[in-house]
Amino acid sequence: MIEFRDVSKSFWTGTQRKVILDRASFRVELGNSLGILAGNGTGKTTIINMMAGLEKPDEGTIRKTSRVSFPLGFMGGVNNKHSAKENCRYIARLYGLDPDYVESFCRWVCGLGEYFEMPLATYSSGMRGRFSFALLLSIEFDIYLIDEGMPATADVEFNRKAGNILQERLKRSTVVIVSHSPKTLEKFCRTAAVLRNGKLYQFESLEEAKRLYDYDA
Repeated sequence: MIEFRDVSKSFWTGTQRKVILDRASFRVELGNSLGILAGNGTGKTTIINMMAGLEKPDEGTIRKTSRVSFPLGFMGGVNNKHSAKENCRYIARLYGLDPDYVESFCRWVCGLGEYFEMPLATYSSGMRGRFSFALLLSIEFDIYLIDEGMPATADVEFNRKAGNILQERLKRSTVVIVSHSPKTLEKFCRTAAVLRNGKLYQFESLEEAKRLYDYDA
C-alpha cells in the first residue's frame, strides 16, 4: 500500500508558485491498479517520484507498506560509462538478486545485441528506454510505478515481450501509471483519478475519470 495523507507539494517557477498537490489524501491498495490522468506540466512525474521516495512532500506524510519500484525510465541508479551488462549486475547486487539472472533477463528482453556490452552513453533514447523497462521488470515489486507507459519504440519484438511480461506481472502485482492519454491506462488499470489544480479526483472506473478529464481539457 501507498498512502498520501494531507500531502502538499509546490515549486517556485521564478514568477509564480506552481502547485502540484494541495493537501491531497489517497491510497493505492495492493491488487487495485491506479491510473492517473494529468495534462502535461501538471506534476505527473513529481507524484511518481514522491511515491518512489525520490522527492519529499512540502507538508503531509507518505506511508508505504509494500515493495515499491523505482519509476520506469529512472536511470539514477545506473552509470552511463558502464555497459548494460555491468549495470544489470550492479543493480542485482543492490537488491540482493542473482546477477546472472538479472543480466540474462535484461539481455533477452532488450534485444540490444552487441550494444549490451557497450556503455549506456552510446545508446539512443529508444535503446535506453528498452533497457530501463527491462531492468524494472527484472525485479519483483509489489507496486510498479510507470510514468507515461511503455517507452516509445518501434521494436515490435520488445513491445511484445515487455507487454506480455507486464501483463503477467500484474496478475500478482499492482501498477500506478500517470499519463495524459486515457488509452495508455486502459490495459492496466481498474480505477482512475484525475489530477487538476493540485487536487486528485478519484473514480471507480476509467470511464468516469475520462468524462471529467475530457470535460475540462
